[in-house]
Amino acid sequence: MDLTQKKCVACEGEIPPLGKEGAAEYLPQVPAWKPNADLSAISREFSFDDFKGSMAFINKVADLAEREGHHPDICIFYNRVKLELSTHALGGLSESDFILAAKIDRL
Repeated sequence: MDLTQKKCVACEGEIPPLGKEGAAEYLPQVPAWKPNADLSAISREFSFDDFKGSMAFINKVADLAEREGHHPDICIFYNRVKLELSTHALGGLSESDFILAAKIDRL
């Protein structure tokens, strides 16, 4: 199923994080997102013409994150934005991270 058709699910740590195999299943669906070395997070950097463009994008991401109930870590560098997704309650990745990544890609 297309990840953008799914909804992020709240997680309170009752399931284990995705392992290497689980992450490998989802990564091809969000190819611009890169996993970190221990597969505990995925990240992507976006570039814009200026700070105003960065902030407009961040506001769209914030609205989406609130609707989904799943929130990225955000770093803003004038005309660049770096987003990192991880399910903090699990200490690693969950399907929700990939769902939100796919939806952010559509912005």
